[in-house]
Amino acid sequence: MINKLKKYTKEIILFSILLFVMSNAISLYRSTDLNKVELLLSDVTLIEGKSYTINNKKPIMIHFWATWCPICKVEASNIQQISEDFQVLSIATQSGSDEEIKNYQKENGVNFMVINDQDGSLTKSYGVTVFPTTIIYDTNQNVAFSDVGYTSTWVLWIKMFWSSL
Repeated sequence: MINKLKKYTKEIILFSILLFVMSNAISLYRSTDLNKVELLLSDVTLIEGKSYTINNKKPIMIHFWATWCPICKVEASNIQQISEDFQVLSIATQSGSDEEIKNYQKENGVNFMVINDQDGSLTKSYGVTVFPTTIIYDTNQNVAFSDVGYTSTWVLWIKMFWSSL
């Protein structure tokens, strides 16, 4: 019985490591084209109707997500935490009306800044096809990092901090 438990535990650990390596390899492959996209935004209108001007002296995280994306829902709290320390602008892609997005944010306990990309044209202009996708620009507006899929809070925090140096 103990030998079977050890065997299954070992298999689960090996499978988890393999899954982690494979998902990161896929993310790296998918994000390769994103590293060429320049920052296309400067003055934007948020879902609350407020205007926001990007501070070019600080790094910025542009986060593409959707209300219909299950991974985005899991990652939302990570984006919220990063937005409390860094400049974060999120783009909700084909996620309904401004009110629907506000309700989604309220239900999920987040309040980061959101642009509503109802028709997906802004998302398409960045070459984003998978959700969530995150592009981090440094203080010179150059792409410093890009991630496709789930990214943990601490990894995002380190990348944002590094981009501010």
